[in-house]
Amino acid sequence: MASPHTPEATGAATAVTRHAPHSIQDVVIRLAGNSQDGIQTIGGFLARLAGRSDQDVMTYMTIPSTISGGPSIFQVRMGTGEILSAGDRTDMLVAFYQHSYDAHIASLRPGGVLVYDTDHVKPNPDDHRFTQVAVPITTGTVEAVGGAAKDKGKNMFVLGFLARVFDLDVAKLAGLIKERFGGKDEDIVRNAMLAFDAGYGWPQNNLRDLFYRFEAIDRATARTGRPQVTMDGNTALAYGLIAAGIRHGAGYPITPWSSIMEILRTELPKYGGTFVQCEDEIASISTALGFSYSGQLAITGSSGPGLSLKMEALGWAVMAEMPLIVINVQRGGPSTGMPTNVEQSDLMQAIYGSHGDSPRVVLAPRNVEDCFHIALEAARIARDYSTPVLILTDQGLSSRIEAFDEPDFAALMVNPAPDLSERPADFKPYPLDAITRHAPPGARIASGKFPTVTGLEHDELGHPTGSPKLHQQMTAKRREKLKTLAASLPLPEVTGDDAGDVLLVTWGSGWGPGREALTRVRQAGLTAGHLHLRHLNPLPNGLEPIFARYRRIVVAELNDEGLYGFGQLALLLRARFANPAIVSVCKTDGLTFKVSELVAGIGRHLESRTLDTAVGAATASALARPAPTAPSPTASS
Repeated sequence: MASPHTPEATGAATAVTRHAPHSIQDVVIRLAGNSQDGIQTIGGFLARLAGRSDQDVMTYMTIPSTISGGPSIFQVRMGTGEILSAGDRTDMLVAFYQHSYDAHIASLRPGGVLVYDTDHVKPNPDDHRFTQVAVPITTGTVEAVGGAAKDKGKNMFVLGFLARVFDLDVAKLAGLIKERFGGKDEDIVRNAMLAFDAGYGWPQNNLRDLFYRFEAIDRATARTGRPQVTMDGNTALAYGLIAAGIRHGAGYPITPWSSIMEILRTELPKYGGTFVQCEDEIASISTALGFSYSGQLAITGSSGPGLSLKMEALGWAVMAEMPLIVINVQRGGPSTGMPTNVEQSDLMQAIYGSHGDSPRVVLAPRNVEDCFHIALEAARIARDYSTPVLILTDQGLSSRIEAFDEPDFAALMVNPAPDLSERPADFKPYPLDAITRHAPPGARIASGKFPTVTGLEHDELGHPTGSPKLHQQMTAKRREKLKTLAASLPLPEVTGDDAGDVLLVTWGSGWGPGREALTRVRQAGLTAGHLHLRHLNPLPNGLEPIFARYRRIVVAELNDEGLYGFGQLALLLRARFANPAIVSVCKTDGLTFKVSELVAGIGRHLESRTLDTAVGAATASALARPAPTAPSPTASS
């Protein structure tokens, strides 16, 4: 039996037990089991190993919304080169149970590898599309660790198995395992390693044709040269807020926002800050507004239903022109909807929710790395324009793990000290001819009169007023500062052709699949571009001339097409530009966009037959042998 502690020579598998490894650029692995099996742990280890091995990685997971648990998957796409999506179909499916096999065998590409637990799964013996590998995962774990731990060790057994098949760095994996479990009982680490070793050493003769190695890349020229970090979107957003100088916040738990709150609750005290868990959403935003009023730009957050509850106080923030960051991690709605699934159906609520005319800034990150950087931009805008800023992320980004170059914290870290500088004697908190700059308590006012802050309509000094003229002027003032911001925003870059048949427009987690879809569409012979919007309200100036260069503008978003056949962003763009070429590709199945879905959607709007070929070209498995010389190497236990 092979052992990770006595590995074969690197780069030269033994002639007796192995062929030379098949070189692959990337692979899509889907782990299908139940939520309590720890499949997320396997995926997390693989993703972090990729990050520490200078590889790219993107993950995708589904978990049940029921407390009692249930079927769950974790999909990992890892390898070299640029990885922009988690993959439409899988190259390897690991099925823990019969329901895992039944529900996910259709996701496996022809030529792919099915690994199944012989203790629970009976695959169709007549299905010869795949290489079937029978592994007694449960029995093997019991023999290695003991019966009491079988349900908790199966994931480590599978991780060891995958480490051997893909020639992964065992030493780094062992280090990650010890990092993860090192603070617990020693027996946990020992059992985890016993299960890992058992999976790694599972009889190798049955795996002699399953041996892959990722192509090497020259990292020095591929990126910035900084080390990679690996994390999910919520974690990146939380640390971006800290780098942006956010030291205070308040919130109420709700999926999938809660992990941001938990990180801030743990981390902010280390920086002299505070995060308060309040009794409800209304108290949360009100408490955060109190922090901001005191001069400490604060943050609150939630998911769709929680954002609805915050709307009245958000109206106060607009009227009082109070800087504030509000995070909304979108999920399937309405009401409690599908809390563990993704949707982008809170856009209208984010822009137009609340009462009266209450303009606010809305931003949306495009990937996990951007979750970090958009927090810094949101904080800068909130301070500069004294306005609430909403960050509209989504469940797909919140749990997705990616590797990216470590940000330069020393250069980016913001000093969060409140601006207590002296204001001149003629200081007006709400000047009609300039952007409001909030003056916190403690700031010296040369006139000796501290400004009034209220949710009532007010004059330039903050005094309540019922003047029709002033209400119209102040409403325009609050609107105009967003138009000033719009003029300063960079115009989004168009990738691909700068004119032609179609422009694909995406926002939020649609960026990566959109970029891959663009490649396939152009390979099919169409002239096409891709434009991704990070700034949703206000929109950057200069979009109209770009749209005019394309025959169709296809807006892809994860929400319903509505009564008039357009998704929420497409509806806004049609209202803004009155361009009949703007059309929608929408879906609400709770899953992120597949590249093939975007390509097919473009094809429907262009009535293009060639795009069908583009979709079909992506169905070959990365694990399929390029030139098979023998019948499919079906293995058995």
